[in-house]
Amino acid sequence: MEKGESSTPTLSEDEVWAKLIPTDSRYSEIELRLKETVICSEVKHSSSEKQDWCKITRNVDLDSAMMQNRSLKEILVDETVVQEEHAAVIKCGSEISLGPSDEGYVKYRFEIMPTEESRRYIQIYLDVEYAKCCICLNIWHDVVTAAPCLHNFCNGCFSEWLRRSQERRSSVLCPHCRAVVHFVGRNHFLHNIEQDILLADPSLKRSSEDIVLLDSNASIKSPLVLSSRKSSRKRERSPSDAADRWEHSCPQCDTEYGGYQCNESTVHLQCQACGGMMPSRSNVGVQQHCLGCDRAFCAAYWHSQGVNGSNSHPLCSPETFKPIAERTVSRIPSLAHEKNHYEQNITERCIRQMGRSLQDVVAEWILKFDKREIDRTRMPLNHAEMITSRTSTCSECYDKLVSFLLYWFRVTLISHHLAPEDAQRQDCWYGYACRTQHHNQEHARKRNHVCRPTRGNHV
Repeated sequence: MEKGESSTPTLSEDEVWAKLIPTDSRYSEIELRLKETVICSEVKHSSSEKQDWCKITRNVDLDSAMMQNRSLKEILVDETVVQEEHAAVIKCGSEISLGPSDEGYVKYRFEIMPTEESRRYIQIYLDVEYAKCCICLNIWHDVVTAAPCLHNFCNGCFSEWLRRSQERRSSVLCPHCRAVVHFVGRNHFLHNIEQDILLADPSLKRSSEDIVLLDSNASIKSPLVLSSRKSSRKRERSPSDAADRWEHSCPQCDTEYGGYQCNESTVHLQCQACGGMMPSRSNVGVQQHCLGCDRAFCAAYWHSQGVNGSNSHPLCSPETFKPIAERTVSRIPSLAHEKNHYEQNITERCIRQMGRSLQDVVAEWILKFDKREIDRTRMPLNHAEMITSRTSTCSECYDKLVSFLLYWFRVTLISHHLAPEDAQRQDCWYGYACRTQHHNQEHARKRNHVCRPTRGNHV
């Protein structure tokens, strides 16, 4: 194997990854250094003779091992009998007895040594009652957080609460504490905890029908700013009043445009590009969110309302958010081919030798994309199945789409279009998922990484 080719964690033979610690201090600890180790030690207190009695193999999760009984007798693992040639999973703290303790058999405790990787993580114990939505009383689904009270809810549950609140009140109150909500957004950190809880206890999962209903109600894609302006008599504004206003206010809060003006209960979105505010409106037929990343962008909305930028109301450039079919590309994105610049240069040379432009190639593959001739499984965008050439995306998501299409351009390319030295390279076992290509320049150059993995977790 070429040095540095493996993308899985490796273990130095000098590193002790686990120990068998005898409960009787008269016996020595057994250190495990290899991935597979045959254990040879004393079996009974009454004899100093050593015997091969098991083989221990480290598991890929690095937190457990497989113990195979190689003795002629039963072995007890945490009081469970393991017959001859049978195997059992052992974890840190597992007790292994080579026979009944009252018959004088030696007993060991299996201990896994902490590594630099494991020291980075802290195990947190969480009462699942604190991870439940107070509206539906189930574990969060696509959790959102309301501010300033910081209570958490299912996206679908709070979206429905928000809709009903807007119909009845000028402000939105938290369903949990009844405080006025000024802001609500998806909480990606708690979303990971939500998934870990369901993985640990599958009985807490909802039915597929409930999930479909929640997702259909969910309207919070990017952070929402909820207005709670109070009407008052006009008075002369002081500098402190100006400081209390939004840094970039919404044009339709002050003036009617396109037959619409915001009111006290209007929910606002903050543009990801310019930081300005716009009303959240789902009935205007204009995209306000990038479908690839769910972030809000104001360019298309303000263009449809006939609003132009000014010093008091800065608007982002139309180039930041526009339909895929209207975009042009003049360079290979830095994200392409997993940021491997050797592969990017090969793709660029290949397109040039074919007498084509990058724009021409991308346009051809967007057409294939629209016809669903491409497998979208690995597409690095949200809502991949809903995206077409007419979908508006931000510039970042467009670069991701172009990178995705260039991968398919390369893997379907006939080899004679490649330079001889490029066509003769062998495929890396780990393909596009290889991690070594990012820190080993020789490996990145010598092997082809624009290919499907044949080993590893991405096969």
